[in-house]
Amino acid sequence: MLTVYGNPLRESIDLGRRKLLQVGGAGLFGLNLPQLLAAEEAATPLKPRAKNVIFLLLFGGPSQLETFDLKPDAPSAIRGPYNPIACRTPDLRISERLPRLAASSDKFCVVRTIGHKQNDHSSGIHYLQTGRPWHIPIGAGFNATSKDWPSLGSVIDYVDQRAMHGVDQRAIHNDATQLPRDVPSYVFLPKPLGHLQKFAAKLERPGQYGGWLGKGYDPLMSDVNKRDEDDNPYARDCTDDELDFSVGGLATDGAMTIDRLDRRRSLLDQFDAARRSAESAPSTVSYDRFRRRALELVSSSKTREALDVRRESAAVRDRYGRHLFGQSVLAARRLVEAGTRFVSVGWDTVGGYSWDSHISINEQQNYLLPGLDCALSALLADLDERGLLDETLVVCCGEMGRTPKANSVWGRGHWSFNFPAVIAGGGVRGGTVYGRSSRDSGEAADHPTKPEDLAATILSSLGIDPEMRIHDMQGRPVGLVDDGHALPIFG
Repeated sequence: MLTVYGNPLRESIDLGRRKLLQVGGAGLFGLNLPQLLAAEEAATPLKPRAKNVIFLLLFGGPSQLETFDLKPDAPSAIRGPYNPIACRTPDLRISERLPRLAASSDKFCVVRTIGHKQNDHSSGIHYLQTGRPWHIPIGAGFNATSKDWPSLGSVIDYVDQRAMHGVDQRAIHNDATQLPRDVPSYVFLPKPLGHLQKFAAKLERPGQYGGWLGKGYDPLMSDVNKRDEDDNPYARDCTDDELDFSVGGLATDGAMTIDRLDRRRSLLDQFDAARRSAESAPSTVSYDRFRRRALELVSSSKTREALDVRRESAAVRDRYGRHLFGQSVLAARRLVEAGTRFVSVGWDTVGGYSWDSHISINEQQNYLLPGLDCALSALLADLDERGLLDETLVVCCGEMGRTPKANSVWGRGHWSFNFPAVIAGGGVRGGTVYGRSSRDSGEAADHPTKPEDLAATILSSLGIDPEMRIHDMQGRPVGLVDDGHALPIFG
């Protein structure tokens, strides 16, 4: 069962100090600092292409050679077991195991040349979700810290609140409670990355949280209980009970978890009962403001309705796939439709099975590729049919790819130096590819793309200048993205 933990965009008015200083250096030497800052405030903002973002994270690293960058002419040890299939995009060699995406490739762009040097899962997933390398050296840690760079979802929440309400940036760290909202701005589904892995203690993978912005900008997160230690809800259909949302993790001593309430009551009744219980309980006074805010958000009628995928028809739910990833992607569509600005959906490692395919690729053809094909194609079609695709940027990728050469048991190792991403909606030109990889897909042959570029693309699509400054915990102005450039993939 799922347990929940835990605006319309006004365009950013902060032009970015680097650009203004460049302009000043080009001929505006008569401007003093106050005039320069006033010019910054009056600058024309970027025009947003999208209102919201759905970020699909395929944790572990899908193989580029078995998904969106097949090399049928490469030697057998490189090219893999699958053949490319005809699609609607010239020059795209997409796997035969992705037939639905091949048939709808006119709706998305494949960026084939993302790469970085953080060849590690925790480092890579931080980099992809923030646009910044992780401050922890590879091998020196796995869990998130308060010094991590904030997730793009957290940054977007922060920037939007400042722009919409004119709050002093230096006075709002850890305080996201004064601004009324009836849906959360940033949600992570179906469970924090690392929590489904088979370890004695839960991992808290970095990059998904508010980091140094403070816990007030953490996402609203859900939780899912496996049937047993080796259960894999991504590889099977989930029951409605397993996909029932409730307000757990908010009360002390676990006393308020909704799964302890009468399971025969409706979802709405469960939420209302939990809210009333929290408001009347003496322990409520000990809640910190973030948990109380999370409770208010998750128990609002708009949020709970968005999270209730059972409101969808059986046909729509079947279209996405009844597995955990498919139903989480459907919930993401419902959330952005309700007004959530940024929704991340993670496909995590479970019981040793994931996109981190060191041993073999059998699970790829059995449930990974079919599950991705089903859920992503359904999302794009559903958004398009509802008139939401033009205003929703969809990004789908892992934190790395796989080694060009397979091992003796037909698995592939870590390879962060070149891998693809699927990007759609928000004005992206569908039926296109960006970048060309080498003969073995091991590196970029042209247009190398960094995580900074992906971050700049996401921010720019929402009308947020990647070079704008926000204040860190010490009150120092820092740029959102360092040396990143929005990709030229928009119409």
